Amino acid sequence: MTSLINHSRPILYLAATGHGFGHAVRISTVAAAIQKLNPEILLILATTAPRWLLESYIPGDFIYRPRAFDVGVIQSDSFKMDKPATLEKMQEIYKKRNALIAGEVNFIKTNKVNLILADIPPLMAPIAKLAGIPCWMMSNFGWDFIYQAWGEEFDDIVTWIKDCYQQCDRLFRLPMAEPMNAFNSIIDVGLTGGTPRYSPEELKTNFKLNVAQDKTILLTFGGLGLDQIPYQNLAQFSDWQFITFDRQAPDLPNIIKISEPLLRPVDFMPICGRVISKPGFSTFSETMRLDFPIVSLTRDDFAEAALLLEGIENYADHQIINTETFYQGNWEFLNQSPHPPKIGKILRKDGAEMIAQAVVDFF
Repeated sequence: MTSLINHSRPILYLAATGHGFGHAVRISTVAAAIQKLNPEILLILATTAPRWLLESYIPGDFIYRPRAFDVGVIQSDSFKMDKPATLEKMQEIYKKRNALIAGEVNFIKTNKVNLILADIPPLMAPIAKLAGIPCWMMSNFGWDFIYQAWGEEFDDIVTWIKDCYQQCDRLFRLPMAEPMNAFNSIIDVGLTGGTPRYSPEELKTNFKLNVAQDKTILLTFGGLGLDQIPYQNLAQFSDWQFITFDRQAPDLPNIIKISEPLLRPVDFMPICGRVISKPGFSTFSETMRLDFPIVSLTRDDFAEAALLLEGIENYADHQIINTETFYQGNWEFLNQSPHPPKIGKILRKDGAEMIAQAVVDFF
């Protein structure tokens, strides 16, 4: 294999689980912070998340390597999980692991990569070991934690994942985390997230927004979206404004559909009174970094959701509504005020910068 890179810049390989958009967003915010601190560091991003998503967070150049080393959870939308398909796919990766590892070790050595940062494909740790370089990871959960809750048919995969994570040299543990006991060296860091790129005035002018902030609502359900959002409910809020990234949303006078790929939910948060979301770390984290109220649906059967919902109860202005209220109710919750945080808005907001500084120091 010939090298992609013919010069002596320090090289960082970033790998993200391609499940949804959250892992790719988190690692992209770190990549952007690294570019700001040291533009000399060359970034390789290995993920099946789409390139436009990475570009919406990373302003400078990077090498895009569309590769999957895990599957996360196979889903048709943000709530419907296919456990048998997930197990089958993970067993397939386990069977092919030696070939996957060998191929990537070859790539890493050929291109003289110096360090791996992963969120949070387990295979990256054994890949780094064989390539003779350190592997750092960042997350608020490991895939062993998610699969462990799904019954004994996942036991062998869970054991293998833990074994991989034990080979990781350092974990940057994000807020709202499970203990992550499989890791030997843990550093706690703050929230990660993008920073809004436009002033409220620019957005209001460009999108002809003239509704008061407390009646402007952002609907965002991550990379997998939601089936059947009850848009008919919005008719009774005719003097409100709803902003959505769902291209399938109906054309209603009080809905603005955002289709420009470089615009992100975080860019619209400063003009909104509330964000309606499902439990997702990146959305929660970006909302909390900007101190905006969040309305979240509940989500059963995904172990991380309980940690995230507890996180917003403790540290954010919030409303938690069950899926029945969301799908069948009349959205009366919009007329109620969010609850204040039980503990307070005390989470650190510099997670991306902390991890980026550690990477820059390493080089």
